Amino acid sequence: MTTATLQASLGYSSLTGPRPRNEDFCGAVTPEGPELDSKGILAVVADGVGGHANGREASEYTVRGLLSDYYATPDTWAVNKALDTVISALNRWLVSHAARTRETAGMATTLTAIVLRGRRYYLAHVGDSRIYRLRAGKLEQLSTDHVWEHPELKNVLSRAVGLDAHLSVDYADGELEAGDVFALMSDGVWGQLGDRKIADILCAESAPQDAAARLAMSAEDSGSQDNCTALVMRIDALPADKLRDNIARLHRLPLPPRLKPGQTLDGLTVEAVLHESIATLLYRVRDSHGHARVLKTLRPEHDDAESAAALAHEEWLARRVNDAYFPQVIAHPERSHLYYLMSWHDGATLKARLDNGHRFGSGEIADLGERILKGVAGLHRLSIVHRDIKPDNLHLDAEGRLRILDLGVAASDAQVEGQKFGEINNPGTPTYMAPELYGPKTIAANEQTDLYAVGVTLYELLTRKYPYGEIEPFQNPKFGDPVPPTRYRPDTPEWLEAVLLKAVARDPKARFETAEEFLLALERGARRPLAVPRRSPLMERDPQMGLKLLALGSVVINILLVYLLMVR
Repeated sequence: MTTATLQASLGYSSLTGPRPRNEDFCGAVTPEGPELDSKGILAVVADGVGGHANGREASEYTVRGLLSDYYATPDTWAVNKALDTVISALNRWLVSHAARTRETAGMATTLTAIVLRGRRYYLAHVGDSRIYRLRAGKLEQLSTDHVWEHPELKNVLSRAVGLDAHLSVDYADGELEAGDVFALMSDGVWGQLGDRKIADILCAESAPQDAAARLAMSAEDSGSQDNCTALVMRIDALPADKLRDNIARLHRLPLPPRLKPGQTLDGLTVEAVLHESIATLLYRVRDSHGHARVLKTLRPEHDDAESAAALAHEEWLARRVNDAYFPQVIAHPERSHLYYLMSWHDGATLKARLDNGHRFGSGEIADLGERILKGVAGLHRLSIVHRDIKPDNLHLDAEGRLRILDLGVAASDAQVEGQKFGEINNPGTPTYMAPELYGPKTIAANEQTDLYAVGVTLYELLTRKYPYGEIEPFQNPKFGDPVPPTRYRPDTPEWLEAVLLKAVARDPKARFETAEEFLLALERGARRPLAVPRRSPLMERDPQMGLKLLALGSVVINILLVYLLMVR
């Protein structure tokens, strides 16, 4: 089940036991609205260093400080950065405070914290408190105890908040599943009960508060000589997948090496290298079930955070577009490297068909245009701009179904970690870019510039030419009037010429505003033809040239007048 927001239930219990004082402390913050999305739910358990007079103060100060200061960090910070910044500051204060008097010397505390945000969890851990996860009836310890084993003494802490100025914190993260149960507890609980008893209690008690209370009471009743604290969280519902989650998931994966046919990766056998761009590699691979897939990854030399974020963004967009006009992302649980899988379809791009000499008729152009625009309309309804519509990115499979390829430079309205992903890459291929995307007063690519690219694409398929000529990279073109398609294809129907000229008009106000409007014009073209736009006067297209011609004409007239006067 997916919902608009993360939903989790929580319960906790902390018992003093036989100790004179409870040195454990726990707490949680469950925000709502934007803060839930940006920061998530934070839960913490701390255990003051055993028997110290200031153990309680250390644990309480650390928990309260983390719960307060974490939510004060910038929203643009990654979770681990925010946690590490706050925990480091708390550690410095404890170390400094402990050094002031003999009474406070040695005050320190364990710390186990979990953040639930989006569809991921993030852990921070120091000491010998523990965090467990119960998933599908299986209990797993997610933290590692930081202790030195001693033959005569109980395990001695090797790490704790306040123990040393140079604190090393364990961080980990992973994906959430609905029904996951997380249990944070002090050593007074897990040391007495053991993993099997903990698992039995978590399985038996469906309500987190009942589970937490039973864990603490069972440990106390079983003879625990320590404070007994347990905090239990259950994931009730997950939100829709967020871009931030996908970036976090993929960013920690290493890039695969450059692969050759016959090599395998995560159970996938490489059959062919399909394409290599400046930044990416495409392979056709076959999985263990014999299904052909497309694997997309980065070239090994692009092993950097920005490129990884761009690939994660692309995969996230591709998974959002659950449409027959696009390849579908294929889940691969065994993925251990930075890549993603898409469905494979036999066939060829429209560019390949052009190169092979196929001559597209007016009827084919209208039909292809309708299908392209239906796919583009689906993108725009999701607030996604493709930014690179062209024949190379339009594919017809063996059964004639059209698919739009390559969301590598697509832009969405998603903003993650303070970065607008619409600005990561170049906005497209120059020849297919609208005039307003050039010059000193450029605008960002939008839905209408996608429609312009569709218009140029259909024009090219029909004529093998471009309405304004081919534009090279880094060129600053001058746009006059588009060349009418009938100059290259005299058999073009008047209504189709009118539609194409409207689609590629120099002025955005003269173009189609939406994909639906463009689609309707194609569908109704033959029955309800558009008026053919007039060719603008020369003075409008090129004022300077117009003035030059007027001046030249004036000079010619003056010469003629002088000549006539002389011959008379």
